[in-house]
Amino acid sequence: MASVYKRVRPRPGKPDLVTWETRWRDLTGAQRKKSFGKKVDADRYATSIEHSMLTGAYVDPKAGKVTLEQYAEEWRAAQVHRPTTEAHHETMLRRHVYPHLGHRLLADIRPSEVQAWIKRLSGSLAPSTVGVVHRIVAGIFKAAVRDRRVATSPCEGTKLPKRQPKWVEPLSTEAVAALLAAVPDRYRTLFVLAAGTGMRQGEVFGLTVDRINFLRRQVTVDRQLILVPGKEPFLAPPKTAASNRTIPLPQVVVDALAAHLAAFPAGAEGFLFTTDSGKPIRRTAFSAQVWQPAARAAGLPPAETFHGLRHHYASLLIRHGESVKTVQARLGHASASETLDTYSHLWPDSEERTREAVDEAWRGAVVPPVCPQEEAAQ
Repeated sequence: MASVYKRVRPRPGKPDLVTWETRWRDLTGAQRKKSFGKKVDADRYATSIEHSMLTGAYVDPKAGKVTLEQYAEEWRAAQVHRPTTEAHHETMLRRHVYPHLGHRLLADIRPSEVQAWIKRLSGSLAPSTVGVVHRIVAGIFKAAVRDRRVATSPCEGTKLPKRQPKWVEPLSTEAVAALLAAVPDRYRTLFVLAAGTGMRQGEVFGLTVDRINFLRRQVTVDRQLILVPGKEPFLAPPKTAASNRTIPLPQVVVDALAAHLAAFPAGAEGFLFTTDSGKPIRRTAFSAQVWQPAARAAGLPPAETFHGLRHHYASLLIRHGESVKTVQARLGHASASETLDTYSHLWPDSEERTREAVDEAWRGAVVPPVCPQEEAAQ
């Protein structure tokens, strides 16, 4: 039980200093106390302490006396994340969180501070990036609540900048052809495979010969090449469970793969695509030395990335009447809604079919009203 005590401290030549002290024992039996200038505040705090203990929501006021950076690093070390996710979290926290809130104590961070921080980030970062950073910090505070470091999360109720819808503009067949004409021979089939299967960049870079079935004309995607700063490239599971898939290979891709292996045999590790020195391909070097020169030569916009080949593949499937579920399966999306959110505007418009459906069902069933002047004339 929490109790309130009056404390009087004599001060020579001045009125006595009167304070009110709330005392209680925490869940470990240790005595805690907190002083107030008014009895009503001490009584209110005592009531809140008793209520939190009875409901199981008690949080030791001293538990939150740790900086956000210190607790976040402990949280990060305990997470079971993919290597790329772990590296991404470290980068986001170091760049966008610690410089602003890292030195603050968990218990002292208020929702208004989080909102001000989000507004500050919005001035220099895209809304999607701001949302990612906020989601990481919200996850840290959610863990802090579970650990009884803080009673509530200051991230609850934060207003985030709105993401403006961005329509995907797939590369045209002519643009892809221009890319293939501009890319060096060693990497041409890599482009053909990406445009003809919709595989992600890491999936293409990590593809080994044993994942290709030339007889059935299929490629199995069950891993990708991971690049983490300070480490050698290594193979790991794909982005999500849904990314594990088998993709049918068009004959044009099969022929290109066979020709590529004849010209550039796979090395000891079995990678289909490697650098001139036989090493696994690194994203940064590939972008600077292969993709960007080819994209410039093909006249593509500066913002176009390798992912555009994946969008091209999706647009071909949609144009030829494939269903949402089929496109989802081929691309390895986690859900059909993800596919629709990205490509819904590419499906053919059905306005005329909508009109025909209603006209066909109601033909002869709806009698148009007769104008009063026409009825009188009859």
